[in-house]
Amino acid sequence: MSDAVQALQAAAVAALSAHPVLAAQLKGIYDGPPPRAAFPYVAVTDGLVGDWGTKTQQGREIRLAFTVWDDGEAASRLTDLMGHVDDALLAIPRDLPGWRIASFVFLRSIILRDPAGPWAGLVEHRVRLLAV
Repeated sequence: MSDAVQALQAAAVAALSAHPVLAAQLKGIYDGPPPRAAFPYVAVTDGLVGDWGTKTQQGREIRLAFTVWDDGEAASRLTDLMGHVDDALLAIPRDLPGWRIASFVFLRSIILRDPAGPWAGLVEHRVRLLAV
């Protein structure tokens, strides 16, 4: 199960890193919120993983989620970055090591802010993969 998650997350991080706007504006892409990171940055959120196999083929359904963190006065830059994250994720190749993406669907996004802290914008997709 974890090999599907690892393959998908590696492809997602590569797609985010290769996106020209994100590469220019983000200070980093991290595996969870890092201590003392410079804003803005993206944190990979541990996603929900379930079975999506058939009688003859192994499959996984993965909730791929990224949180964009920003300390701006308003949410405008965060909203723009979230749109670019969504665009970058759509560029993930459909063939991954050992897996093939069968569907890639946007699920939701939300922006939250703690009054004493930074903005957080969640972008979540549902990805269904079949083993090859």
